Amino acid sequence: MLEESRFAGWDFRLVDEEIAVGILTEAGGEPVVIQPVEEGSFRKARRVFFTGSADFTRANLPAALESGATVIDLSGGGLGATNSSVWFSFRDVPDANASLYLIPSAAGTIAGHLLNALGRAGLNRLAMVFHRPVSEAGRAGIEELESQCAQLLSFQKMGERVFGAQVAYSLLDRYGKSSSENLGAVTDRIRHEAGAAAGKNLVEPSIQVLHVPVFYGYTFSVIAELNSSEKQETLVENLKNAGLHVEEDSAVPLGNLSAAGESAIHVKSPEQDPAHPGTWWLWGAADNIRLPAWNTVKLAEKLLP
Repeated sequence: MLEESRFAGWDFRLVDEEIAVGILTEAGGEPVVIQPVEEGSFRKARRVFFTGSADFTRANLPAALESGATVIDLSGGGLGATNSSVWFSFRDVPDANASLYLIPSAAGTIAGHLLNALGRAGLNRLAMVFHRPVSEAGRAGIEELESQCAQLLSFQKMGERVFGAQVAYSLLDRYGKSSSENLGAVTDRIRHEAGAAAGKNLVEPSIQVLHVPVFYGYTFSVIAELNSSEKQETLVENLKNAGLHVEEDSAVPLGNLSAAGESAIHVKSPEQDPAHPGTWWLWGAADNIRLPAWNTVKLAEKLLP
């Protein structure tokens, strides 16, 4: 996405943890070998993007900030850092005083946009359930789901190195004790990001995160209680104005694959709960990789002089 942006002519340098050092990849249309982080790795950099693990970000964030570069963090490792700003695309002007910009996760972005849309309709309460795909755990998570599917169908013993549990064909509210992934920590991050979107004038949503056995794409189920008698047409207009793509054809199913490769958040038209007037159900999906990346590039472009 950087190659398709105003940064297309810039020089890119890729650095990562030791496990990835030496891997041959591509950046800026040229072959690039991933380098280790060393003293001076961030020298002369104008933009530093942290896209890996939160631990990697926390270990290297001080050096990146000391270099004088503008730092944009997608990993969540910079949450709570001083002089940082959580940025949502509906907030067109970035905080000019920040030295560190935090890009919300896909789920946090969804929460922020829904708060922005429903807050205009007299939002009283918002509850959200996010369904987390294994690609949020990186390539290792994708490979573990793939191998578990094959092993179960072949009646073989499953590997559980990443998640510490059977994630194939299974919905879970937490991973196993030996897992390197933590759904509680994921939930905490989304709540922090949603709180930044809510600020002082909006309702902070109730949030739960569940594992679903899919490779890519967040899906989410939302219930919104309004203290107004808004009609469906008005809510649809609010959602569109907040930058969401509303699927108004009820005959077409919406799932995680509907949003694959897109930077938009897709939602079905809100449906009123027949037992509770003023309460609305929403269902939607977003590409968990492309959505934060798109927001990152848009922010970086806005920060250019």
